[in-house]
Formats: sequence, structure tokens, C-alpha cells
Amino acid sequence: MRPFELVAHRGVTDVHPENTISAFERAIDLGADAVELDVRLTSDRVPVVFHYFYLDKLTAAQGTIFDHTFEQVCDFRITGQDRTNTYAIPTLMQVLEAVGGRVGLEIEIKGPEPESAGIIADALSGYKSLWDTIEVTSFESQLLQEFHRRCPDIPIDLLFPPSEPWMKLDVAGYIALHRSRLANARAVHLHPAQLTHAGVENIRKYGIEVHAWDVNDLQSLEICAQMGIPRICTDQFQEAKDFRTNLTTTSQRKS
Repeated sequence: MRPFELVAHRGVTDVHPENTISAFERAIDLGADAVELDVRLTSDRVPVVFHYFYLDKLTAAQGTIFDHTFEQVCDFRITGQDRTNTYAIPTLMQVLEAVGGRVGLEIEIKGPEPESAGIIADALSGYKSLWDTIEVTSFESQLLQEFHRRCPDIPIDLLFPPSEPWMKLDVAGYIALHRSRLANARAVHLHPAQLTHAGVENIRKYGIEVHAWDVNDLQSLEICAQMGIPRICTDQFQEAKDFRTNLTTTSQRKS
């Protein structure tokens, strides 16, 4: 077993709300290798960092991100766990300015707008010095293809969704492989429940790496470590960090 890179899913959210600059700063303080962030477009096509379609998931506002202008979104505030502090919905550029170069960035293109890939590529074009610290992900192969056409030096990874009830592990691995090939992806991100030694080996035979998302319990961490998954994304950052530390310590003792 070998250590892996730790990605804080939407930042570390034990103190600050997800997808806020404060949550990303918290991840940096705790030693994350990278933070994952979600990018959606406002009605006037400004890329903002917010996971949900509906604003009322985190704010007091109603309606959807795509029905509001950036100027309107600037007035909305995310309420913290203590119910007193509030946080802005940041733009992608604000995140790049605040934490770029200090931690890796795993930027998910949420879509579904066909032009979203180009808009995000345009935003990143002004930050070429950060490109070697960035990877772009999406569930949509076509968005990844368009982004790669515009920014070929930034790695793209395909996100693979949870398996449908009828889908066994062999089919999940097969579909993940060929969707990744279609996207020309560097890696595919699988759920721990989709990982098998045979499936991971087969994907790697095609020159595609396997990463894991939703690695949020000890069993999932152990599966990823046993299969040599080099990068995991977690909502339980401290637990994952402690597991990795113990893994490294044990390996050093054996050597």
C-alpha cells in the first residue's frame, strides 16, 4: 500500500461552508494537496463557485443560479454553521486569486451549457502560471473535449456517476473506461464501490489513471490504498489525513 494525494471536496467544511474561499483556506491550513470546487454560470455567463442549481440550498435567496445575474448573486450570502457569519459566493477568478498556487485545484465544470467549457477556459487563460496545479473535471465528455481543445496543457478527468441498480462492477468498469477514452481523459474518478483490481488494471492498460471520489469512511480508504489509487477526494478530510499518516508510518516501519 502507498500514500495518496488528498483532495478536500468543496474545501474543508467543518468550520466554514462548502465552496467558499474560507473553506479552501481551511483546507490549505490542514495540509490538503488540492481542493475540489464546482463552477456554474450566472444568467450573464459569469463563472461562480457553487455546487447547486438552487440558491436556497445554502442561501436565503430563491430560484436558480442560471436565472440570476452576477450582480444579483453578489448580494446573496451563505450562512455559516454558527448562524452569525455569512460568506460570499465567489467567482472562479476570485478563488484563483485567493488560493491559486498555494494548493492544487480540481475544477468541476458543472454545465450543462455547451459554452461553459469555453468560458472556464477563457477564465483560466489569464492564469497560465497555475496550470500545472490545476485539473478540470466533469461528468460530461463533450465539455471536457471542448475544454481540452482550448487548454490542452491542463489535465482533464472524467467523473463517473454512481452505478445504476442493474449495473454490476464489470459493466461499470467497462463503461467508465470507454467514456474516458471518448473524452481523451487523463483519469477517471470512480466511487469506491466501483473499484475492483481487475477493473482498475484494465483501465490503466489504456494509459488512463483511476482516482476516487466520495471516499468518506475507513472501508473506502482501505480499498483505495490497497488498489494504489493515487488521488482521492473526501468530505472527511481529517479522518483521511490521519489514515494516510498511519499508512505512511506503517510503511516506514516495515522498510
